[in-house]
Amino acid sequence: MQSHLPEGARIRTTAIHAGEQPDPTTLASAPNIVMSTTFSVDEPRGFSALDQEGDDGFFYTRWGNPTIRQLEEKLAALEGVEDCRAYASGMAAISSLLFNRLSAGDRLVISDVAYPGTTELAHNTLPRMGVEVTAVDMSDLDRVEAALQEPAKLVWVETPANPILRLTDIAAVAELAHAAGAEVAVDSTFATPIATRPLELGADYVVHSLTKYIGGHGDALGGAVLSDRERLEELQLEATVHFGGVISPFNAWLIMRGAATLPLRMAAHEAGATVVARALEEHPRVRRVVYPGLESHPQHELARRQMANFSGMIAFQVDDGPAVAERMMKELRVVHYAVSLGHHRSLIYWLGTDDLVASSFHLEGPALDSYRDYAGDGVFRLSVGLEDPQDILEDLDRVL
Repeated sequence: MQSHLPEGARIRTTAIHAGEQPDPTTLASAPNIVMSTTFSVDEPRGFSALDQEGDDGFFYTRWGNPTIRQLEEKLAALEGVEDCRAYASGMAAISSLLFNRLSAGDRLVISDVAYPGTTELAHNTLPRMGVEVTAVDMSDLDRVEAALQEPAKLVWVETPANPILRLTDIAAVAELAHAAGAEVAVDSTFATPIATRPLELGADYVVHSLTKYIGGHGDALGGAVLSDRERLEELQLEATVHFGGVISPFNAWLIMRGAATLPLRMAAHEAGATVVARALEEHPRVRRVVYPGLESHPQHELARRQMANFSGMIAFQVDDGPAVAERMMKELRVVHYAVSLGHHRSLIYWLGTDDLVASSFHLEGPALDSYRDYAGDGVFRLSVGLEDPQDILEDLDRVL
C-alpha cells in the first residue's frame, strides 16, 4: 500500500498524505478502518508465521493489517526512514525492541534519567534475563565514553529526557557507540520528527510513544519503532508476531488522523510553551524553569543545533511542591492535573525527586547531584496544550 505522495513533498504535505490514497473500490478520500482480524486467501499458505513472506499480503491482523500499515508508512515518511512497526503502546514498542535486541550476556548502556517505565524495565526485568545494565548521564560524553570501554550491545538514549528535559547530543553518542560496536536507540517522544530525526544524526532505531504528541488528542494508546527495513524485518517475527503487542486498527486510525496535523500542532505547542516558560521564569513563586527554548537552559545551544522545534514540555520548581499540587488538583480550570503529555489540552503533574529516585532511577552520588541540579526536590511537568497561553498562565497563577 503506497500513497501518491510526490517525491520531495514538504513536512506538512507528508503528514497529511503519506501512507494514504483513495480507496480503490469506493474512491473514499479518508482512510478506511479495517477491523477484520483475518483475511481470505486465494492460494495455499502455511499456518505458521515462519512460513510468511513480507510480500504475501495480509493474513492475520497480529501479523499485519491495512490500517496499521498505513500508519506505519506515514510515520516512516515523517521520520525520513525506510520502515516502521507500530505497537499497542509506547511501552510495548520499548519492550519489544529491548527484548529483541538483548540476550543473556549482553550489556545495555541506558540514560540514567528516562521515562520511568523504561528505566524500571531496564533495572528490574532485564537483569533477570541475564542482561547487564549500566546507567549513565548521557549529557556527559566523557561518562558515555567510559561506559563504553566495556562491550555493549545497545545504547539507549532519551532526549529530551523525561521529566527534567535534559538533552543528549545524539550524533556524538552515536559516534562513540558505533566505535565501540554498539547500536543506538533513541526515544524521541518529547521531540517528535518535527523537532529531531535521530536516524539522520546516526541512531539505528527511533522509538515513539504515539499516545503523546503524534496521536495528540489523549484518546488512543500506541507506540512505534522505526529503522531501516532489514532491522525491522528481524523485529517483526519475534517482537510483533510472537510477543503480540499489536496496536488496534481503530487506535491506528485515530493516531493517523492525529499525525496529519502534527506539524501545525507542534508549531502551536512550541509557541505557547515559549510564552508560558518566559512568564514562569519571571513569576515570583517559581524558583526555576527548564525549557530547551530558553536561553537559561544549560544545553540551549545543543537544543538549537539538534531541535527544529523546542516542543511544548516545561519543567519548573516551586517552594513546597506537594502543597501546590494539592491546590492544583482542586482549583485548576483550564490545565488538567493528570499524567501523560502532548495532548491538545494542557496537562500538569508533580514529580517528587525522592520518589522517582527510589522507585525508577536508582540514582546516587554524582548522578543524583546532576538530577537535583535540574529538579531540586521535585518538578512540575507541564505539557502546554493548544489553549491560549494567557489562559494557561492565569490558571496557573491562581494556584502558585
